[in-house]
Amino acid sequence: MNIKLILYCLIIPFSIWVVTSSNLDKFFRKNKLAQIHSAYVVLSLILSYLIVNTLIDLHHTIINLL
Repeated sequence: MNIKLILYCLIIPFSIWVVTSSNLDKFFRKNKLAQIHSAYVVLSLILSYLIVNTLIDLHHTIINLL
């Protein structure tokens, strides 16, 4: 199985947990739940993309050094 897919499966729940634990509701107007949930999804996907690519690049760098 592709290592990126495994990392995404592990990191996406973690990034959702991190984003939802932050208090982003105060940046939106009241009763705008669709916008808040959309922002959570987008921020979670961005965060997971950055983490996975950082881990993959770090792995490739370490392999090339050895």
